[in-house]
Amino acid sequence: MPPFPDHHASSPPGASGDTPGGSSGPLRVFRHRNYRLFFGGQAISLPGTWMQSMAQSWLVYRLSESSFVLGALGFAAQLPLFALSVFGGALADSHDRRAILVGTQVASMLLALTAAALTMTDLVQVWHVFVLATALGMVNAFDVPTRQSFVMDMVGREDLPTAIGLNSSMFNAARVIGPTLAGLMVAAAGEGWCFLLNGVSFVPVIAGLLMMRLPAHVPPPPGPSTLQRIREGLGFAVRHEGIRTTLLLVGATSLIAVNYSVLMPVVADKVLGGNARTLGLLLGAAGAGALLGALCLASRRDSKGLFRWTLYAAMGLGASLTAFALCRSVWTALLALVPVGMGMVVLMASANTLLQIMSPDAYRGRVMALFSMMFLGMGPFGSLLGGAMAQALGPSTTLLLSGIMCLGNALWFGLWLRRRGDGIEDMARGGNRD
Repeated sequence: MPPFPDHHASSPPGASGDTPGGSSGPLRVFRHRNYRLFFGGQAISLPGTWMQSMAQSWLVYRLSESSFVLGALGFAAQLPLFALSVFGGALADSHDRRAILVGTQVASMLLALTAAALTMTDLVQVWHVFVLATALGMVNAFDVPTRQSFVMDMVGREDLPTAIGLNSSMFNAARVIGPTLAGLMVAAAGEGWCFLLNGVSFVPVIAGLLMMRLPAHVPPPPGPSTLQRIREGLGFAVRHEGIRTTLLLVGATSLIAVNYSVLMPVVADKVLGGNARTLGLLLGAAGAGALLGALCLASRRDSKGLFRWTLYAAMGLGASLTAFALCRSVWTALLALVPVGMGMVVLMASANTLLQIMSPDAYRGRVMALFSMMFLGMGPFGSLLGGAMAQALGPSTTLLLSGIMCLGNALWFGLWLRRRGDGIEDMARGGNRD
């Protein structure tokens, strides 16, 4: 990987608990002790997160039997990410990131345990789920940009693409395991056990964060107010053509394609004639595809060609989502969902890596907050729109339109890459920052 300017160099190995030497290939990132602790905690916690996500959707659908309510739940859960992520990014650029993450993990654990208590005592109502989902969205508005920008604190710039690829691999392996287990558990014992196991799974994450060896946090000198810092971050992202275009692609894809997962309970029930176990299989198939894509990204040694990977992923996502909309059997739907999951994760993880590489350290938290807004924060609007469209047109027609529009996004992005020409590789290596 070409060298980066000195002012973007990572911390010396001893400052982050690194092990001298190390292996080549994707496993070289595990020479960082802090990353090993992070990876171990997340490997235990993420399946629980996906169990809760699947159980929450099925619970609301069971209580309401409404596509629109499902879409509204997605809106309530993700709207705080759109509204508050910029504040989370500003906080991540000015405060101790580990301390922020410990706080968000404790809050997430308490919310999961509350959901478990309400559900297992048969007191839960739809409005309870909405309140808890909204509160978790508020926590995630501070957790996501902090966690994204914390990766470089653990591994440095050289190993960043590998770490993001491995994080995506772990996240999407959990997408296979979590929903599959949740489908079995919901059918056998109810949704409450999924919430309970998720709450307990936060314990190793918190322990890992507290065990990390990090340099003492040095508060930045007094400077602009939070609102001024937010304006500075927005201004930088708008001026930088590569960051601006990548964020627009992520936001448009999230707005259009997010409803495929929101509508999955309706597809499992009304289109495929299944139940909670069917829903778990569908989500697991998408997760399997996402895992394949993430493993491909984790095997990369540098950022060369990531813009092209992003384009191909956008094209594949649109084509496979169109095919999924036409499926009328469980097995064909499972086959179609594998490339859907693969296209989504390759697009988003490639964009994540590109944004971090193109961003100076001083702006990284705020740029990742904008990524969170576009990736997760546009989701509520897509969820609400998708739920309303599915109520009026049916889930299959809604998904078909989504696939066609994703192909339109890919065409626009491809034309931009062609216009940029050879300069695109310099941008992907961190050049052309302003």
